[in-house]
Amino acid sequence: MDAVAQTGVVEQMNVTQPLDPAQSLGAATQLGGMSEMGLWDMLANATVVVQGVMLLLAVMSLISWSIIFYKIIQINLGRRKALRERALFQNATNLADGVQALREEGNSALYPIAKRGLMEFRRLEQSVIHPNLKFRVAGDNLRRVLEQGVSEGLGEMSRSLSFLATCANSAPFIGLFGTVWGIMNSFHAIGQMKTAALAAVAPGISEALVATAIGLAVAIPATIAYNTFLGMINTVQMEMECFASEFLNRAQLELPWMEKRSE
Repeated sequence: MDAVAQTGVVEQMNVTQPLDPAQSLGAATQLGGMSEMGLWDMLANATVVVQGVMLLLAVMSLISWSIIFYKIIQINLGRRKALRERALFQNATNLADGVQALREEGNSALYPIAKRGLMEFRRLEQSVIHPNLKFRVAGDNLRRVLEQGVSEGLGEMSRSLSFLATCANSAPFIGLFGTVWGIMNSFHAIGQMKTAALAAVAPGISEALVATAIGLAVAIPATIAYNTFLGMINTVQMEMECFASEFLNRAQLELPWMEKRSE
């Protein structure tokens, strides 16, 4: 009986004994390596699908930032030109001098609109319709032509903004797809290793979450830039539309053949 009791005590003592120091050191080293895992390590250890998602997001980010820097220069330059050239046109003594002042401006923002109006004037002057009818159709035709010129000028500034909108809307979901895929693989690894220890799946989950972070890093600048550029383009649009109205008013007042409406 004493021997059995002693054996039970020994077994209890063995169960409650601490782990082998070598095993403890190995576990600590593994956890320490996890804590020291950097971003590049997580990217390198991610699955092929997650790496593909990150590569796609990196390409989207590179293109979107290129568009952002280009549009900052293009739209700011166009806005300053529109403001300066409209002032030149307003200060001109007549329509011809105003158009000539715009023509002399290098890479003018408003001259293409005025050029469309002048071309329409020439077509109307060469037409054989009755002067009264010519006067009635001139205003509508010229207004449509000037609107086309404004739309064309704004189209140049708005080009490529759709890509920023696409990045802003889709990048978070692309990153989320990579995260979901990585977490699925981590849970699959839990089943294979037959353990629910956090240390076994934490690296995979961390690698997967990086995809969502990259997706947000792509989407947030694209969203801010897109909304900012829209506001700047609205300012340019207002200047162009005001110029078109002033051009039409001057044309109706100064063109001699428009006075023949009473004949």
